[in-house]
Amino acid sequence: MSRPANALFPGFKDRRVQTADVDFAVLTSGSGPAILLLHGYPETRSAWHRMAPVLAASYSVVVPDLPGYGDSRVTGTLMDMGSKRRMAKSLHEMMRALGHDRFVVVGHDRGGRVAYRLALDFEEEVRALVSVTVVPTPEMWEGAGKAFGLGAWHWFMLAQPAPLPETLMAADPRFLIDLTLAKMAGDIRLIDPAALEDYRMAFDSDEVRHAMCEDYRAGASVDEADDLADRNSGRKIQAPVLVLSEQGRLYGGGRTPLDIWADWAVSVECEGLPGGHLLPETAADQMIERLLAFLGKITDAR
Repeated sequence: MSRPANALFPGFKDRRVQTADVDFAVLTSGSGPAILLLHGYPETRSAWHRMAPVLAASYSVVVPDLPGYGDSRVTGTLMDMGSKRRMAKSLHEMMRALGHDRFVVVGHDRGGRVAYRLALDFEEEVRALVSVTVVPTPEMWEGAGKAFGLGAWHWFMLAQPAPLPETLMAADPRFLIDLTLAKMAGDIRLIDPAALEDYRMAFDSDEVRHAMCEDYRAGASVDEADDLADRNSGRKIQAPVLVLSEQGRLYGGGRTPLDIWADWAVSVECEGLPGGHLLPETAADQMIERLLAFLGKITDAR
């Protein structure tokens, strides 16, 4: 079903793509090399409305709701439905169904965690990875101190066993999502009203909020275990990596995003951008400029 926020994506086709485990809601447009855009918590595919139409002038742009988020529904077994490895597998199937055997993946926030899992598990298919405001999950947990716990409290609350977080979130969903987005953006008025309403409408759903909790539960369990197995074995992302971080952001031990990603990728470059956490919405022009320059250096991604 078409959503009002789709008006923010002129020329895009609203589609359903069924994979083994997920019935995806996805917008597509453009031609040329494929770019997969993955949003974060607590948003939907509408997070890319400032960037996707510009990219579609030169690329085949694919913009899905993450599994369980927005209008994308998990149809297979619910076991480990928040696992980034499982999400990555479903998104790979979706891209194949759309005719894209190779693609660039750009992921923000939770979508960034799915994006680097795609790059690790599907080396031949992922041409390049762009990670936005994300470092790998083990480094997040290892650097989690008082400031992180107070600022990113949802990492801990949403990871609690069901039905505790689901029950608390159901008390006043719109208060919670508005509070969250205002903090992430710095000012909720920086978010387009149509996109904001799309996020709110999705967050109103018990099913969507449960999927979000499953996402964070996986981040505190199976995702961390999968990442640690890769890190301990010395496995690295082979595709070129661009990291776009929050300007001045440091992690546990004073490590920069580049310090961390250099341990995870063969080739990585990093730049901090002003605009807080929601860079695809608050710093879209700078992101597009940096992304196009990065892709311009990857000859087979043209």
